[in-house]
Amino acid sequence: MSVIEGQGSRYLSGNYGPVAEEVTAFDLPVTGRLPDELTGRYLRIGPNPWPAPEGPYHWFTGDGMVHGVALGGGQARWYRNRWVRTTGMAEKLGEPAPQGPEPPMFDASNTNVLGHAGRVLALTEGCMPYELTAELDTVGRHDFGGPLPSGFTAHPKVDPVSGELLGFAYGFDHPYVRYHVIGPDGALVRSAELDTAGPTMMHDFAVTEHFAVFFDLPVLFRMELAMDPSVPFPFTWDDDYGARVGLLPKDGTGTVEWFDVDPCYVFHPMNAYEDGDRVVVDVVRYPSMFRPTTEANPTEPLATLDRWVIDRTSGKVHEDRLDDHRQEFPQVDPRRVGREHRYGYSASAAVFGKEGSAILKHDLRGGSVESHEFGTEKVPGEASFVPAGGAGAGGEDEGWLLSFVYDGERDGSELVVLDATDLAGPPVATVTLPQRVPFGFHGSWLPD
Repeated sequence: MSVIEGQGSRYLSGNYGPVAEEVTAFDLPVTGRLPDELTGRYLRIGPNPWPAPEGPYHWFTGDGMVHGVALGGGQARWYRNRWVRTTGMAEKLGEPAPQGPEPPMFDASNTNVLGHAGRVLALTEGCMPYELTAELDTVGRHDFGGPLPSGFTAHPKVDPVSGELLGFAYGFDHPYVRYHVIGPDGALVRSAELDTAGPTMMHDFAVTEHFAVFFDLPVLFRMELAMDPSVPFPFTWDDDYGARVGLLPKDGTGTVEWFDVDPCYVFHPMNAYEDGDRVVVDVVRYPSMFRPTTEANPTEPLATLDRWVIDRTSGKVHEDRLDDHRQEFPQVDPRRVGREHRYGYSASAAVFGKEGSAILKHDLRGGSVESHEFGTEKVPGEASFVPAGGAGAGGEDEGWLLSFVYDGERDGSELVVLDATDLAGPPVATVTLPQRVPFGFHGSWLPD
């Protein structure tokens, strides 16, 4: 089992280490010029355990903290960071327990933050969503009118045409997976049950115009690990489990078509789309994950960008390597979710202790990769693409990439804005933040 040790762990030190204060700051310093079209908030969440845990610790389980920067009128109006007030975090802070539907098994919120139907939602897989205010204060747990018997995913998809929020949750007993369709008004429309071969760790999924795409891969929950206090994360690789990808009609009706793939693990797909009777899925692929080991590292090397072409006629999947760079946090223009994409973006795997410190732009039609290099002292996180001109204007790569970047030389952080059409060029603008933003996971741009 991958074990991240307590106080001595690098996942509790350096820029993985938690910050101890909630800060509110206004009129932040800006280098360069912020585009007038960037009017909204860039939010990102990640683990910020407090107080720092002793004994076995896994990065994926730390108390969640949301960091946000509000932009508008060419200015950086404010920065805020707030812990999500889960039951445990509220108790630590001496505050009232959160209101809302009871959590299914776990109560955490540290993996993703996004907006839908006028709500800001903080998410962790298998847990109930938490609603936040525009200023990042916790409203309480939310279930879209429910029920959500297994919680919700950290990675729902907003359909750019229907406005639906599509998601799922996995559990540890039959049915292992439940799929959910949330209407554009934010109310639960339909749920569907589907069984995987076992209690697999299904971190993310993909959608196309007509399908939801599921990954049934050989990282499994084990109850004996969950009951062992020396094990901080109860999932492990199983060589005998097999690997497959499934297609379910996106409206939640019908049955799943399953297709075998080579054993591997996928945290995040970049996107998926239909091409006649074929479904194309671009994924960041690991050859394995969470093999039994004493190495204090939650990932394994060689995370590459691969393309899976699912041929529904032959029942076969063709797997092809698109890019050998070690990378994670793949993104596309949100207007292309579930539709054919030419461009995709990802971060080099520096956050996971690998070489390189860059944001990558993949031209999947031209077969090229462009990068914005940050050098040896600066480390970017996930980069969110913001289209220029709103939902119906501009080309697929016309817009900006926003990312929190850690500057090791000054032990501080900044929000960097890059021109996606000129990724290798200098930043359009850099916002200096009033405190360090620890390495984290996912976020999004919420336009006003």
